[in-house]
Amino acid sequence: MTLKRIALRDFAIVEALELDLEDGFVVLTGETGAGKSILIDALQLALGSRADAGLVREGAARAEVAAEFQPGDLLHAWLQEAGFEVAETLLVRRTVDAQGKSRGWINGSAATAAQLRAVGDQLVDIHGQHAWHSLTRPAAVRGLLDAFAGIDTTPLSALWHHWRSASRMLESARGAQNTLQQERERLAWQISEVDKLAPGADEWAELNARHTRLSHAQSLIEAAQQAGALLEDDRANTDGGALNKLARAQSLLEAQAHLEPEFTTLAEELGSALATAEDAARSLQAYLRRTDADPASLGAFDERVALWLSLSRRYHRAPEELPGLHQGWRTDLARLEASADLTALHETETQTGKAYERLAREVSRKRKAAAPQLSRQITEAMQGLGMQGGRFEVAIESAEAGPEGADDIAFLAAGHAGNTPRPVGKVASGGELSRIALAIAVTTSQLGSAPTLIFDEVDAGIGGAVGQTVGQLMRQLGHDRQVLAVTHLAQVAACADHHLRVLKQQSPIKNRPGAPLSVVVPLDADGRVAEISRMLGGDAGSPTSLAHAREMRDQSGAVPRGSGAPFVPSLPSVPSVPSMSDAP
Repeated sequence: MTLKRIALRDFAIVEALELDLEDGFVVLTGETGAGKSILIDALQLALGSRADAGLVREGAARAEVAAEFQPGDLLHAWLQEAGFEVAETLLVRRTVDAQGKSRGWINGSAATAAQLRAVGDQLVDIHGQHAWHSLTRPAAVRGLLDAFAGIDTTPLSALWHHWRSASRMLESARGAQNTLQQERERLAWQISEVDKLAPGADEWAELNARHTRLSHAQSLIEAAQQAGALLEDDRANTDGGALNKLARAQSLLEAQAHLEPEFTTLAEELGSALATAEDAARSLQAYLRRTDADPASLGAFDERVALWLSLSRRYHRAPEELPGLHQGWRTDLARLEASADLTALHETETQTGKAYERLAREVSRKRKAAAPQLSRQITEAMQGLGMQGGRFEVAIESAEAGPEGADDIAFLAAGHAGNTPRPVGKVASGGELSRIALAIAVTTSQLGSAPTLIFDEVDAGIGGAVGQTVGQLMRQLGHDRQVLAVTHLAQVAACADHHLRVLKQQSPIKNRPGAPLSVVVPLDADGRVAEISRMLGGDAGSPTSLAHAREMRDQSGAVPRGSGAPFVPSLPSVPSVPSMSDAP
């Protein structure tokens, strides 16, 4: 989950630049004014820092920065939740025009500056004399201590929210007792009215159908009687019923079938019709035996249908909706009864509050046990960074309860013996501030979440053996994370796994002759020796200086990685990867 590539166009004094970055410890060096911090400024812009028209190269319409990262599983989850595409790589891009208006993208989709910052907080932690990030954020300070102590505050946060929810329910119930009582009485009366009907879920359709049949019982009986008379012989049919006539027709055809074979088929069809008619006649007889007008039953059905319709009109609902309405009222009443049970609500609020307080005390106990250990380890790291006698303290004070506990945690530091530790953000010396950050970063290198650490001039105000210690600490830190450092110390540069030199050249653009141009050159083994020699001062090209530089590099234990000619991108073409022209 490290920074793999960064591309700039028309940013500050950079015309166009694309740079691949390696894992481990990477240093950027160069003469004063070459633009060593431009890459860091560009990365901060891409990750949501304040946009300003002054970032646009003079004469250009807009500045563009793109950074490509190798994301991890945690960031994948954030991207999915925020609605961004999840890919093998993460591409963030930001543009600023000459009027200072900016736009941002994450994996090709438009993103706000806040979303870019949210991504940046998970990817990069920048430390510098004028750029304090994580160690001034209370959440990050608490997170570092909790990680060091092995504390997971997820259960505590869940209890907090449960407690607050119970408190809100109790408070709401207390403030709405009169209203709740009126609503309960209204619901209870409505339920009692419909209880008189006790409507079944599917009763209305069947009730309506049966009522209709009873209302027309006499006409149905008469129709059945007449149909039966037509089928069968009776006094009304002097010529015989339909059954008798079908039987006679079938008999006539069967008698002549030996002379006309077609009559056989016709006789069979008449036989089928006769059987069907006989079944219908028997069904009509059964219907008449079990059916009568029954005025008493009709009266009972009339009353029930009338009650259905009356309640339907009263509550402005279709008759078939009454059962659902009735059940809904019962549910609402049960909820109101529960809400009105102040004793139960108070008990729930009290129990969840006590559970939260027990867990918060346990979390606080663990924090207070871990704080001296973390303080001691960071203090020890400070001793080798030119702050002999300096102290680091993790201060914990009681605070208002919250999702992460009831502790106010602050990092305090004193750069020298005799000084009173103060909040790290108020340390006067920028160099001390940066070195304290380095001590904290090395001590907690396995705990922090940001995979890329950037140190901007953290070695300001130190030199000699202290500088070598800084370089070795950064190299050690590079074993676990990607470390980028802007430095002016040869001792630090000698410890790097990779070395980039920033140069200022003149632009070859015809319409801007002589304009300053910043480029970045990856150095091979010989190039590193030459640059370290230059940083040492004196005659950089002399055999003595080069031998000294080579000895420093070899003693640091850093093995040069990569070789080849310096990389200077063609100008003013736009970097092809990440593709800015293809981005939204």
